[in-house]
Parts: sequence; structure tokens; C-alpha cells
Amino acid sequence: MTVAPRPDGLASAYAHCDAAVREGDKDRWLAALFAPAERRPDLMALHAFNLEIASVRERVSEPLPGEVRLQWWRDVLTGEGRGDILAHPVAAAVTDTISRHRLPTQPLLALIDARVFDLYDDPMPSLLDLEGYCGETSSALMQIAALILAEGRDPGTADLAGHAGIAYALTGLLRVFPLHARRGQVFVPLDMLAAHGASRDDVVAGRGGPAVREALSELRGIARRHLQTADRLASSSDPATVAAFVPLATVATRLRRLDAMPDPFEPPRDVPQWRLQWAMWRWARRFGRAGRG
Repeated sequence: MTVAPRPDGLASAYAHCDAAVREGDKDRWLAALFAPAERRPDLMALHAFNLEIASVRERVSEPLPGEVRLQWWRDVLTGEGRGDILAHPVAAAVTDTISRHRLPTQPLLALIDARVFDLYDDPMPSLLDLEGYCGETSSALMQIAALILAEGRDPGTADLAGHAGIAYALTGLLRVFPLHARRGQVFVPLDMLAAHGASRDDVVAGRGGPAVREALSELRGIARRHLQTADRLASSSDPATVAAFVPLATVATRLRRLDAMPDPFEPPRDVPQWRLQWAMWRWARRFGRAGRG
């Protein structure tokens, strides 16, 4: 499939997306540098859309306005938006990208639906629910990025995206565990907490001792298992899609840093940027060579 060129009038919208992702999602901004130059703006539009959805809770004071905002984005994707939605640069860029690449909108609508969970303080019921949440958000984003990079071909990366997205999302949630605990959000599944003798109340109150630490350690182990599977699948995947999965390179080193944290309620310092970029470069090189083999 030949992808139509972007209209010149949307240049400022795509530039806005690039700046937003560079500021708010550095991993994916850096990952896009491994994509062909002509595909980078499309990836930035996709990731800027994700930023808009993922940050709704931070932009509202109560769940209802957040629900309204998420519905606005549903309307953007389904073409039912009222008013000049194209005046919003991210909406303009992402709808243009969807149209030119003939991308499926259902996974993006499911991503929005999954993010409704973020607006409330209901605890994550089970590990199955948590993996489903990660799949509908992080995994879906990686798979759609792979579709963009494959330029209309089936990239055959659905299983890779599933495991890679869960590994990356679990690691991200573990990194912000202290922040979520302070504001009453608990993404560590209740069944996992209970198995170790802890509860939601322990997490929200900043207590739990060994029980909470053991639950978090188990969750890191689950992230590592998904990472191992993703690495194996990546070894035989289309190298043209490398930029969709490069963020996976940050998972192992971040998990090791979390392993070393004595207090799970203390915000962890991130890995130095140069180490993350080096890990991405090495992973992309290995991914590309393996795919060509």
C-alpha cells in the first residue's frame, strides 16, 4: 500500500505532537528515531494521542470531567465530534495518520475505554485484569506503531506486541507505585496482595512491610517473564518494525533498579538517560540483525 503524503497544512499539528512526545514520553520519542524519517511524524501523532488519553486524570479534579474528555476523543475517532475538532493539533494529526495508513480505530477506542479505570480509585482486582489493562493500552500502542512502520503489510507482531506491551507497562506501573499509593490508586492486583498477606488499605496507608515488598517482587518477576518471551519473539520479527518495540530495551535495567529499592514507597530515581539510550541502540541493532537472519 502506498501511503499518501501529509497535507502541508498539518505541518504545525505534527510539530506540536513531536514537541509533546519529546517532553512527556521520552522513551517513545527516542524510539521513533529508529524509524525511517518519513514515518516519524506518524508515530509522534500516535504517541501524542496516547499522552492525551493517559494524562486525563492529571488534568481533571473529578472523574466526571475525565469521562467527558475521554468521550470527546471517542467522538474524534468515530467521526462524530462536534465543532472544529481539527483545531486541536493532536486530533488533527492522529486522524490524518489513521486515514492515510487505514489504521483500525477499534484498538484505539479500546485504549480509551481501558483508561477509564485511571479516573477512579477502584483497585485492580486480579492479575488477569491487570494484564488485560496493559494489553489494551501499551500492547495496542506498540501494535499500531508496527502497522504504521509496515506500511500496510501485516507485520506479524501481534504476539510480540502483547508480551512487550505488558512487560513495558508493568515496569512503568511499578516505577510509579509510590505516586499511585499516595493518591489512592492500587494497580497491584488484590489477589496478589492477598496471597502475600497484604491489602489495598496497606498500600494506600504506606505500610505493609515484607508483604507488600513480596507482592511487588512477584510482579517484577511477571514483567521479566513477559520480557523474555518478547525478546524471543523479536528475534524472528520484521526488522522494519523495530521502532515500535525499542522501548522494551529499558525494561531490564529499570527492573534491576527497582529490585534494589529497600522502601517500595520511596519514589525511585530513573536510570540515567545515557544508559537508556545506549540500551535502546544495542537492542535495535540486535533486533535488526536477527530479523534479517
